[in-house]
Amino acid sequence: MAMRLSGLMSGMDTESIIAELVAVRRVKVDDAVKDQKKLEWKQDAWKSLNSQITKLYNGTLSNLRFSTSYLKKTTKVSNPNALTVITGENAVNSVQSLKINKLSKSAYLTGADISAIRDANGNVTGHTEAFKGSSVLTDSKEDGGLGLVAGSEIAITTGDGKSTTIEITEGMTINGLVSKLKDAGVNASFDEKNQRFFISAKTTGAAADFTLTGVNESGMDALDALGVSTYGAKENKYYQGIIDNADATKAERQQVKLDELLAQRKELEDKQATALNSLAELVKDHEADFADVDLDDIDAVKARIAELKEAEGDGAETSAYAELEKAVAEVETVNGELADVDAQLTPAGTDEDGNVIYELSAETAAEIIAEVDAEVAQAQDMLGKLAGRTGTAANKIDGEDAEITLNGVTFTSSSNTFEINGLTMTMNATTAENEEITVTTQDDTDGIYDMIKDFFKEYNALINQMDKLYNADAAKDYEPLTDEEKEEMSEDAIKEWETKIKDALLRRDSTLNTVAGAMKSVMMSGFEVNGQKMYLNNFGIETMSYFLAAENEKNAYHINGDPDDAASSGNPDKLKAMIASDPDTVVSFFTQLSREMYTKLSDLMKATDYSSSYTVYDDKKMKSEYDDYKSKIADLEKRLNDYEDSWYAKFAKMETAMAKMQSNASAVTSLIGGGF
Repeated sequence: MAMRLSGLMSGMDTESIIAELVAVRRVKVDDAVKDQKKLEWKQDAWKSLNSQITKLYNGTLSNLRFSTSYLKKTTKVSNPNALTVITGENAVNSVQSLKINKLSKSAYLTGADISAIRDANGNVTGHTEAFKGSSVLTDSKEDGGLGLVAGSEIAITTGDGKSTTIEITEGMTINGLVSKLKDAGVNASFDEKNQRFFISAKTTGAAADFTLTGVNESGMDALDALGVSTYGAKENKYYQGIIDNADATKAERQQVKLDELLAQRKELEDKQATALNSLAELVKDHEADFADVDLDDIDAVKARIAELKEAEGDGAETSAYAELEKAVAEVETVNGELADVDAQLTPAGTDEDGNVIYELSAETAAEIIAEVDAEVAQAQDMLGKLAGRTGTAANKIDGEDAEITLNGVTFTSSSNTFEINGLTMTMNATTAENEEITVTTQDDTDGIYDMIKDFFKEYNALINQMDKLYNADAAKDYEPLTDEEKEEMSEDAIKEWETKIKDALLRRDSTLNTVAGAMKSVMMSGFEVNGQKMYLNNFGIETMSYFLAAENEKNAYHINGDPDDAASSGNPDKLKAMIASDPDTVVSFFTQLSREMYTKLSDLMKATDYSSSYTVYDDKKMKSEYDDYKSKIADLEKRLNDYEDSWYAKFAKMETAMAKMQSNASAVTSLIGGGF
């Protein structure tokens, strides 16, 4: 801002004079700012009210429209400590008897203390230095390792039938082994403080159980050293299973191999057809040269290409045959791969469509049989070695399924949760020998009642707010305060002043009256149920007497018998009684009422040129008006500044003129004085 020095010659307080002149015109700017502020507050008031309307629209009102919302059931149990139940929509009313025989368990292995030194009887006589997750399994015990032999193999079989072999390699650490166990499908950790491995199934139930076995003798030694040997029937069962299932394993693996080869053959046949088609397309450019050549005879095609190249001579351009040679090479590659697959198959007749039926070649089948026989021999060897082993066993809890008896029928589950006929039942404890839990499922009268009550609670809050805003006291003599005016008032006084204006912003607002009127109209409407027109008062839901209702609460509805409503709690609870005795009538009436109101609000909230969707007021128009005020205020501010500058310029000219006059007068006086 430029520095202004005024009144030096005239002695006038030009600053004050100009300020007074400008103040008269500043009123226009202040009025525009105040109008913009009132519009901003009005936008905020509508945003808040619109949020309440859309909350009702999308929430309780929307929910009441669907008959499925009233299909509420509740289930009570005689022993809630042992059983919890979630009732689904499809549950049927019933009284059932339940016994909880077993809870599901996770398979859990607690390893032995691997730092313990034991005597021949397994008694702990001392401890070595504690192992860490970073300890190397194959290092000697003198070097802080466990002394395992590289190449030791451990098999872990999980409940899904997956068997994973873990090989102990040079440099593998305890943490590395834990990671391998996790990859195999179990939870695993090593507790350095207690020097034990902890291994558990990822889920509960018998099907998720797991077994640890040594694949070779050094693998058995590894299990001992790691403290995770169980020396139980499951290890014997694992190896015996390999022996007993040898024939089935051979048949299964042969079938798997056959399926793999047939799939490969089909894929290669498709590739062969594609390669031959590509070759045929290229030959079209040399149709005359290959007229008498069978394209299926790749050797003949290759020979003709060689003849053509030779005929052209050494100096001839041979690149024209490069693409042909490439296509021929592709056909040869596919033919070779197909021949390798066919070498493992033998034709065994044709099906009814004339397609060749294949089976494994004798050589391929023999390879698979030999492979399984080798596994059987190893299992027999391992059984013998296992029989003579002793050591400190880990503590293993087997996985177990939950078991219940419901109405005399036994059910099992891998978890403690059962889903039966619409009920989700979670078992928390087994029942005593002679105890039976009574499970009672019935219509949830309270749930339906609370759903309707929640709607009226939300509706009443909204309609009361609308009436309060519409019937607010006028605030004609109140305008938003300027910064100068605020400086002369306390914070409380400013807040009270602005609240008075804000409360009156929607007074007698036509849009507000339209929305509130539409909602009130629906609530007073009758709807036909079973040939009879019914109203809210038929369900014991009414507004209070005009003279008894509080101000701006005359359109709120009260449910007779509602314990939370002091105005109607003493009246008979007609709504709850009808829900219990005639739920179909309740559902029919309230679905009609809610759909009617939902439709009316939908129409009022449609997008227009002036309003956005899901908005009952002209938000677009208000925003446009607010933006117009910005431009108007900026223009008025510029004009005011120009007006102020013009007055400073005028007074500056006056001061300059007076300074010249003063200078001339001084000169004259000097001349006159000099003459005497």
